[in-house]
Formats: sequence, structure tokens, C-alpha cells
Amino acid sequence: MTSPVGIEALREQVARAFSQQFGGAPTLWVRSPGRVNLIGEHTDYNDGFVLPIAIERQVTLAARPRDGVRVRVYSATLSARDEFDPHDLPHAQGWRDYARGVAWALREAGYPPPAVDIALASDVPLGAGLSSSAALEVGLGWTLTQVAGQSIDRARLAQLMQRAENGWVGVATGIMDQFIAALGQADHALLVDTRDLSYEAVPMPPGVSIVIADTNVKRGLVDSEYGARRRETAEAAHLMGAQSLRDVSAAEFDARAAALPDLLRRRAHHVVTENDRVLRTVAALEAGDLATVGEMMNESHRSLRDDYQVSHPNLDMLVEMARRVPGVYGARMTGGGFGGATVSLVANAAVPDFEGEVSRAYADATGQPPPIYVTRATDGVNALA
Repeated sequence: MTSPVGIEALREQVARAFSQQFGGAPTLWVRSPGRVNLIGEHTDYNDGFVLPIAIERQVTLAARPRDGVRVRVYSATLSARDEFDPHDLPHAQGWRDYARGVAWALREAGYPPPAVDIALASDVPLGAGLSSSAALEVGLGWTLTQVAGQSIDRARLAQLMQRAENGWVGVATGIMDQFIAALGQADHALLVDTRDLSYEAVPMPPGVSIVIADTNVKRGLVDSEYGARRRETAEAAHLMGAQSLRDVSAAEFDARAAALPDLLRRRAHHVVTENDRVLRTVAALEAGDLATVGEMMNESHRSLRDDYQVSHPNLDMLVEMARRVPGVYGARMTGGGFGGATVSLVANAAVPDFEGEVSRAYADATGQPPPIYVTRATDGVNALA
């Protein structure tokens, strides 16, 4: 198992970095989590349902107001620093542009960023599809508003951080990642209606863990294929006379699917059935029916592999290896696809077997063991004492 760095270790790392970069001690501490999506993949840009959890991997930030107008940010994880005037913002490269995008989105929405020093560190894995970028955005957004003494609704914060990624960085993500980073609840998944942003906390049953296994395959083709899936599902909805595929029920799809070209039919079939699977998963979690939850996860992976065609051979391999372990209820790819990670629902007693058997089998097949992260659902962004 790849253990999290831990909040105390991250805090010590950030405290050292803050002192070295800016001198003295911070006055505010903030944590912002990564996320994994239990089910509801590629539904968010179709106005559908998603069911993520905030995970025990996070960005830890320390801040202190300063004189002047400039924002100074140091990443202890990357050993890199940025400094900018939030009222006169050029673009930058890499993580720096995310920080600047956060300042831009807040400024444009009437939350002018204060002059501040910020040091941060993260143990959210990069490239595994666990939303390290959203954790950074939401953490920075919360920190800037808190230092400025501004009151901001968490759902509003999530929307602005999505705007930072869409409108400044130029990555066309949906709302899910920022939403769960802002609004996650410990020991609960969050059912989010991405059309109206209503949400419901869904208790996670006791006795099970969420286990994430990383393929070590960095996600390729995501930008081009993501755009293609957006266009394909929008066209399918148009041909079915709907505003979005969210408005097409399973019965309506079955009645009208024959009129769609084969590719669009398959894309639409995934989205329509995935929305149904999310709602069935919620009902099963509330009833403590883990077998049905696992079945929904398994069906989701088949749909993503065959209808939506966003899986990868290594994802398929990890899913099959996970399902062979007794005590695993279900497994699926999670995230955009073409690499990244799988998510499995595993009985607590079976977690050691999962770690051992899946690691050995995957290492034998690929020459490289998969990083494995065992987690529970945690709270969204919050200040630390």
C-alpha cells in the first residue's frame, strides 16, 4: 500500500517551507482533499448524476497576510515559487497558472484576492485521476477568501474554481471535482445533480474500504477524446430531441435508439444507463446492499469499456485482478480514462489480500506494481486548528 504522507507530516513540511521562504509562522492553515468518483463517469457534462467522495489525500496550505498587493505562493512538493499581482495577471506555466486562475476567477466574481504569502504541499498523486488540480484550486480559493475575511458559499466556491480551470487554464472539466473538494462529508459519498447542483450526502456503510489502484499509465488522449465524447453525446441528445442525455429515460432510449448512428447510440447508451446506475447505487448504499453496489460498479466499467470506449488494457487488467480477490464487491475504472486508476469497494478484512494479490499479479504482468491507496470518505476543504 502507498500510505498517505499524513496531515501532520504535510503540516511540518509546509511549516518548514513557509519559514524558509517567507520567514516566521503562518496565521492560517487549510486542507483541501483529492477525490475519487465511485460511479457516474462522463455524466457531468451531460447534466447527469455523479457520486464522488473526498479522499484521505490532500493539499495542505499555510498562509499569512502581507503588505502590498502581491500574492506569493510556494509549492514545497514541487520546490517552485510564484509571485503575481492579482489585478494584473499574465499567464504562466504548469501549477502556477492554476494559482493565477484561482486569483482571476475570484477577482472577476467580486472577491478580490488579498496580499498574502502561501506555502503548500500535497500528497494527492499526480496523473492518477484523483483531482490534484481541483484540490489545489479549492484549497487556494478557500485560503484567499479566508485571509481576506470574505464569506463565500462552498457551492459558489466550487463554481468559481471550475471557472478558473475552464476559463483561465483552458481545461474543459465538469463541476464534480471542485464540488466534492468543497462539499465533501466524512464517511459519506455525495450524490450531485450536475444540472442544478443540488446534492445529498449518502452514508457509506461500515465494514468496507475504498481502494484505488493506479495503473502507472499516464492518461493519454484525454483532451482530444474528451472533446469528442462531449460532441458525440450532445449530437445524440439533439437527434433524440432532448436538451441533454439527462432528459432521456432508459425506456425512451430503448424506443428511439435504432434511429441513431451506431457510434452515437453506444455513447448515449452509456450516459443514459450510467445515470440510472448512480441512482441505483445510492439506493443500495442506503439499504446497505453492498452486492448491488458492486454490481453497479462492474456494469459501469463494462459500459465505459465497450460503449464509451475510454478504458485502457491496463485498466481492464486491474479491474479483473481486483474482482478475483474474495471480499471485493465491485471494481471499475475511475476518471476520464485512457489510463489513470481503478476504484474498488472492498470488505475491510479483504484489504490486505487485495494489496498483496493485485500488486503481485499486476507486477508480474507489467513489470511494475501499482500504487494502491486505501481510503475512506473525508470532509471537504476546511481550516485546520
